[in-house]
Amino acid sequence: MLELKNVSYIVSDKKILDNLNLKFIPGKKYAILGTNGAGKSTIGYLIMGLEDYKPTSGKIFLNNIDITDKSVYERAKMGITLMWQEPARYEGLTVYVYLTLGGRLSVDKKSLFDVMEKVGLDPNLYLNRFIDKSLSGGERKRIELASILLLKPKFVILDEPDSGIDIMSLDMINNIIDYISSYGGTPIVITHREEMAFNTDEAYLICAGKILTHGPTDKVVKVFKNICNSCDHPNIPVTKELKLDGR
Repeated sequence: MLELKNVSYIVSDKKILDNLNLKFIPGKKYAILGTNGAGKSTIGYLIMGLEDYKPTSGKIFLNNIDITDKSVYERAKMGITLMWQEPARYEGLTVYVYLTLGGRLSVDKKSLFDVMEKVGLDPNLYLNRFIDKSLSGGERKRIELASILLLKPKFVILDEPDSGIDIMSLDMINNIIDYISSYGGTPIVITHREEMAFNTDEAYLICAGKILTHGPTDKVVKVFKNICNSCDHPNIPVTKELKLDGR
């Protein structure tokens, strides 16, 4: 189980996250839902342990092991990975070299072709292409997804997975979420779109670094649509956690 206990994160005296408690249990699919600027991506960065992203207070645990002070590398070895909103370019690297970690990852041709097809890219057209400015952001994001599927991490944080990918790819992303779950991984989808959250079991609704409510995704989405979509004070949360009926 991956768990955040009483986690707050403060930057320049501004509280970005405020005493969050979140649990991610293997066997379930999760969404972290909220409007832009709510602090959703920051949660993902803290879980991954990116540079300058360490809780000001509180702890992060993986299978009851405190990982709060562990590096990105150590967390990756323990099975946590993050898919970026904006994937990097790698000048001089082909897609094949990137996916096989320069040949260090032993991957049979069928598995390589399977993951490329899962992300909607023809392996015959893309494996020998370079990951540079000739690829669109959406293509690079699909390639990053393919690399994640090959590694099969235990906890996969998908930060706005539809960002930069055409809307017709929603089914593809949902299939990937299902695939992560099928091999025993736990997908955590960070999104501001309710249609991206629907293919999950449980959700946390975040506003200004606070949890407004959490529970079954369909009920959380109803609160999001009723409260957040018509809110005239975005990211200024109510003073208490909302119930799933919006009260």
